[in-house]
Amino acid sequence: MRFYISIFLTFVILSGFSAPPTPAAPEEEVTIIVELKEDTAPFISELKRRLPRLEVVAEYDTIFNGIAIRGTAEELEKLVRMDNVVNQYPVQTYRSLGEKPLSFTTEDIRNRIQSPYTGEGIKVGIIDTGIDYTHPDLEANYSGGFDTVDFDENPMETEGEGKTVHGTHVAGVIGANGEMEGIAPEAELFAYRALGPGGVGSSVQVIAALEEAVKQGMDVINLSLGNDVNGPDWPTTHAVNKAVELGVVVVVAAGNSGPDSWTVGSPATSSDAITVGASALSMKAPILKVPGERSKVAVQVLSGSQKWKLDKKYPIEYVGTGEKDLENVSGKIALFERGGIPFSQKALRAYKAGAKGVLIANNEKGMFYGGLDGLNLPIPVGAISQEAGKWLVEKAVQQNQWIETVQESLGDQVAPFSSRGPVTTSWEIKPDLLAPGVDIMSTVPGGYQALQGTSMAAPHVAGVAALMKEAHPDWNAEQVKNALTTSAQLIYNKETPFPPTQQGAGFIDVNKALDPEIVISAAPLSFGKADDTFFRKKLSFKVENLSDEPVQLQMERPKSENGESWTVPMTMEIPPGKSEEADVELRLNNAFLEEGIHEGYLTLKGDTDYQLPYVYVKERSDYNKVSGFELTQNWNDEKGGMYRFHLAEQVEKVTIDLYRSGTLLNIGTIAEIDQPRPGMIEGGAGLKNLDLKGAYLAVVTVNSNEGSDSYSFPVYIEGE
Repeated sequence: MRFYISIFLTFVILSGFSAPPTPAAPEEEVTIIVELKEDTAPFISELKRRLPRLEVVAEYDTIFNGIAIRGTAEELEKLVRMDNVVNQYPVQTYRSLGEKPLSFTTEDIRNRIQSPYTGEGIKVGIIDTGIDYTHPDLEANYSGGFDTVDFDENPMETEGEGKTVHGTHVAGVIGANGEMEGIAPEAELFAYRALGPGGVGSSVQVIAALEEAVKQGMDVINLSLGNDVNGPDWPTTHAVNKAVELGVVVVVAAGNSGPDSWTVGSPATSSDAITVGASALSMKAPILKVPGERSKVAVQVLSGSQKWKLDKKYPIEYVGTGEKDLENVSGKIALFERGGIPFSQKALRAYKAGAKGVLIANNEKGMFYGGLDGLNLPIPVGAISQEAGKWLVEKAVQQNQWIETVQESLGDQVAPFSSRGPVTTSWEIKPDLLAPGVDIMSTVPGGYQALQGTSMAAPHVAGVAALMKEAHPDWNAEQVKNALTTSAQLIYNKETPFPPTQQGAGFIDVNKALDPEIVISAAPLSFGKADDTFFRKKLSFKVENLSDEPVQLQMERPKSENGESWTVPMTMEIPPGKSEEADVELRLNNAFLEEGIHEGYLTLKGDTDYQLPYVYVKERSDYNKVSGFELTQNWNDEKGGMYRFHLAEQVEKVTIDLYRSGTLLNIGTIAEIDQPRPGMIEGGAGLKNLDLKGAYLAVVTVNSNEGSDSYSFPVYIEGE
C-alpha cells in the first residue's frame, strides 16, 4: 500500500506545477500566475501568513481574477494545493508579432550581383501613372519629372477617385532605397505622368512624356504600358525608336495579353526597344483535384488575393455570376462565372456568406488575369479557365465531390499572361528577354504591395540597364541591348526551351550582362514572311570579342523541318577586342511546310554556348490583319471624321461599316480603301451628314485573295 501511495504523490507533484520551458534548479526562483475562485485580497492575506517566502508580483481583478507570484518550485507547489486556486500558468515570454519580413525579388537579384554598381549618377525616366515621391523608400532618389496629363511639374500618382499605384510600384523595382532596395538603388528617378485616373492615357500623352524625358537627358526610360496594336508602324512605336536613335536605352513591357501568339502591342513592337516578357521564378502553384479523376485544374491567384493554400478538402458550390444573394456556400468554395459584377464584389459576397475560397471561371475560351481592386480578404480568390469551370461543375458540383488543393512545382516558367510575338508586318521576335513578373513586392503609396504583370518585369531590366550604363558609360543603347540578349539564359519546358516568341533570348543574367565575354548583334534572326513557293534569304550577324583571350565559335547545324534547309558559318576565330561578321542562309520549299510560325534557336558552340533565336512565318497564320482601330470626330473636316488603324499585310480592299451598338442597326459605310499597303492606315470617315451620337460598333472588313475577314471595334461619338 505504501508503494502505491508514493507513486500517486509523485504524480501530483509533477503535474500540479507547470514548470517553465527550461527546467528550473531546485533553489531557483520562478514566477507563475494563479487563477483564484474568490477575491484576491483575502487570499493574499492568507498567503502571507502561510507561505511568507513567496512574493506577490501583481494582482488581477478586472478581466482576470488572480495573482502573479514568485518563489521556488517547492514553495509554489504548496501554493497550488490551496483550496482557492483554480489553475496555475507559467509566465510565457511574448514578442511583438509585427509583420512577416517582406520578401523582394529585387533583393534576390541584387544578392547575386558580383559587382559594386548601384546606378549612381544614372538618370532613369519612368513614364507611367506618376510616382508617390513622398514614399520613404523613393524620396531620396526622386529627382523631378513632368505631368503630361495635367501639364504641370507635379507627377504625383492620382489620389482619390481613380487612384493609382502602378508607377510607384515600378519605381520601387528600379530604384527604391530604404526598407526595399531596388535593382539600382542609387539611380536618379524621374517621373513622367502620362496615365491619369484609373491608369488610362492617350498616345499624345505618352509621346509628350517621351519628349520631356529625352529633353531632360534620361539615360534609361521605362514604359510599363501599351496597347493592342501588334505592328511596328504606330506613333508610340516610332517615338520609342527615335528616343533610342537619340541615345536613350528604352525598356518596354511586352503586355499582359498572353498566352496566344501575336499579342504583343505597341510600343513593345519597337525594333530598337528592349521588350520584356514576364517569367515566374521556380515556384509551387495550386492545383485542384477531384477524387477519382485524373484531370487537374490550375488556379491563377488574383492580384491582391491571399495565396491559395487550402490544406483540407472542401465541397464546391456553383453560384453563377453572383448577382443574386448567395446561399449554401458557408464552409465551401464558391464557384463563380466571370461577368455581371466586378471580381472584388464576387469575392466580398462569398466571404460574407461564409465561403472558404472563391473560384472565378472565365466566360470565354482560355484563362484570364485580374485583381481585387485593393480589397483585402482573408480567403483566397483564384481564376480558372472556362473549360476548367465547366469540368468542375460536371465532376465536382453535380457529383457532390469535395475538391483538394495540392501544390505542384512548376520550375521556371514563362508567365501565362505574358504577351507573345511575333510582330506583324516586321515579323520580328518579341519579347527580347524575360525578367521576374509574378508576385512582385514593391513600393506603393502608403506601403508595399505585390503585383504581377510584364509591367513589373520591365523595371527589373531598366534597373539592370542603369547598372550597365554606370559600368560602361560609353555604351550606346544598341550595345546595352545586345549585351542583355547575348547573356540571357534560356528557360526550359521540361527538356525543350520555351520558343523565342515567348521568351526571346531567355531570362536576364545580370552578372554576364555587366561583364560579357562576347556580344552578338543583329540577333534575333527574323527571316520574315515566306510568301514565295521557293523562299531564300540570307541574314548577317556580328560577334564582338570583349575578352582578353581569343574566342573560337562554331555554329551547330540545326535540325531541319521538311522543306527547310540551312547554310551556317564555319568556325569563327575572333582575336581579343575584335569582331567578325557571319551569314546564315535559310531556304524553304513552301509545298512541304506547315502554315504558321516556325521558330527555334541556332547554337554557337564554344567554351560557352550561345543561342540565336530565329523565326519565319509561312504565308497563312492566325494573326489579326487589323488592330488599333480609332474613329475621331472633326466636324470642320469635309467628311466629318478621321479613322486610323494598323494593317498587318497587303490586301485588296478594306471597308469600314458603322452599326449602332445594341440594336446593330446598320448606319452605313463610312470608308472604302482600295489596295492599302501594310502599316498605319488613316483617312477621312464619312460622318458629316449623319445624325450620330452615342455608342457604335465599327466593323472593318478586309478582302484579300485568301477570302474575307471582319473585325469589330466599339467606338463612341459625341455628336455635334
